[in-house]
Amino acid sequence: MFFLLIFLYILLGIVIGGFGTLIGAGGGFLLTPVLLMCFPSMPAQAVTSISMITVLFNSSSGSCAYAFMKRIDYKTGIFFAIATIPGSIVGTLLTGMISRNVFNTIFGIFMLLFAFVIILKSRMGDRSAPADKEGYFRAVRHLTDREGHKADFSFNMLTGIIISIFVGLLSGLLGIGGGIVHVPALVLLGFPAHFATATSHFVLAFSSLTSVFVHLTDGSLNQYVAMALGIACGAVIGAQVGARLSKRIKGSMIMLFLAAALILAGARILYMGLV
Repeated sequence: MFFLLIFLYILLGIVIGGFGTLIGAGGGFLLTPVLLMCFPSMPAQAVTSISMITVLFNSSSGSCAYAFMKRIDYKTGIFFAIATIPGSIVGTLLTGMISRNVFNTIFGIFMLLFAFVIILKSRMGDRSAPADKEGYFRAVRHLTDREGHKADFSFNMLTGIIISIFVGLLSGLLGIGGGIVHVPALVLLGFPAHFATATSHFVLAFSSLTSVFVHLTDGSLNQYVAMALGIACGAVIGAQVGARLSKRIKGSMIMLFLAAALILAGARILYMGLV
């Protein structure tokens, strides 16, 4: 029975990791609702800790794949990663102060918002801002991936840092990684879609590491180590699959189906929190 459960955890991690990497979201926004619905008595702190370990493994594995493709904007990613750290710590600590019903209510509301964000991202396509666009705090990038695709774009660095602080807070509080917000935000800032996805994954690796460290110190993972490691190991495999699929599959239709699933799950979790 134990080995069957581990196999199912790994299989769940593969699916979560594959989808999460495909759209640059880390997978936490998919895993958390699954845990909330399958384990109604699990403390909110344990739910977020398991999710964040999965995000850490998934984003680290995905970042390696995207690094090989040369799609990560490291210069920007480091600034944004540093900006997520304070919010990630605060959000993680706040999780231990709220009840499961309150957590369900908050998460259910955000799930519905995430569905809207996914629909928005699927409609945006590539909205990269021209490299010669002027303005305060404007950063210019000239990038070329391994396949020779060039990207010349610009964005507002200060706006990106402010968004990253919020993403870190949301990530630590809900255990979602934050990429579901970060990727569309980067695209709106001016990043080409593929570079936004890869850079977001790089940032997630740092923000999730911070959150996992806080959870390790508070003991919220003690009873769920096998589950966390099983799902996380599956996410490593899924991340590699998702990164490679990102070169072949147009993700807009996948994300629309995903948004529909999130609406159903979000409504269900919100109801669980209100009753």
